[in-house]
Amino acid sequence: MKILLVNDDGILAPGIRTLAEELKNAGHKITIVAPDSERSAASHSLSIRKQLKVNIIAENEYAVSGTPVDCSVIALQKILTEPVDLIISGINAGQNMGEDVLYSGTVGAAMEAALLGNRAIAVSINSYKNQRYAVAAYWMRRMLDLGIANLAKPFEVLNINIPNLPVEEIKGIRLTRTGHRKYYNFVKIIEESEQGFVYEVGGDIPVWDIENGTDAEAVNNGYISLTPLGFKLTRDEEFPHILNWLEENNLLQLES
Repeated sequence: MKILLVNDDGILAPGIRTLAEELKNAGHKITIVAPDSERSAASHSLSIRKQLKVNIIAENEYAVSGTPVDCSVIALQKILTEPVDLIISGINAGQNMGEDVLYSGTVGAAMEAALLGNRAIAVSINSYKNQRYAVAAYWMRRMLDLGIANLAKPFEVLNINIPNLPVEEIKGIRLTRTGHRKYYNFVKIIEESEQGFVYEVGGDIPVWDIENGTDAEAVNNGYISLTPLGFKLTRDEEFPHILNWLEENNLLQLES
């Protein structure tokens, strides 16, 4: 299988390197196009009217001076000389569950690939330190062997989160919905003066609402979570009462 690997942790990050090695050893043809430095939380950011540079660092490996989405775009529109079967974004250092999918450069890169009509998977490991990347890479390779690529569809993303556990302690895979989480101490003030202040966004480890059927519940209980993400933004169910408001206020057709 021809696979494009992207990420938001940078081209030298252990997650993408471990995954690339695992998939190459399994016989897949791998191309890596990733940011030249960490671009976590870049979401779906695209660099507009800004010159970007691509450096070839090894055979089929390209470092981009842009965002994860920039990487997907340039890979699919310039670097790749033939279509790929699948795009995998990751393995990310830290979970991408709940509202994290809105901030995640990992998910953003996969979404861009999917929006361009490709099959895409985002994969993350549920820990900010001491990550067991080999375990996550093993499971990604195993899921590919079992045909998970056939479940991925254009204009959708399969979002996978893997517990940071030994192989033998992972209990299985759960089909989940996106859950919810809260970050406390989200903003850290570094320095204050009369002219303003310096701060950084980070926050403590998130507190998850462990609801039945969610990605957070599955990972918390030792299961891999598999969540299909889509791009439907319009809430059709809200139409009736909004339409009623428009009619009551004679806003559907203004009198001339």
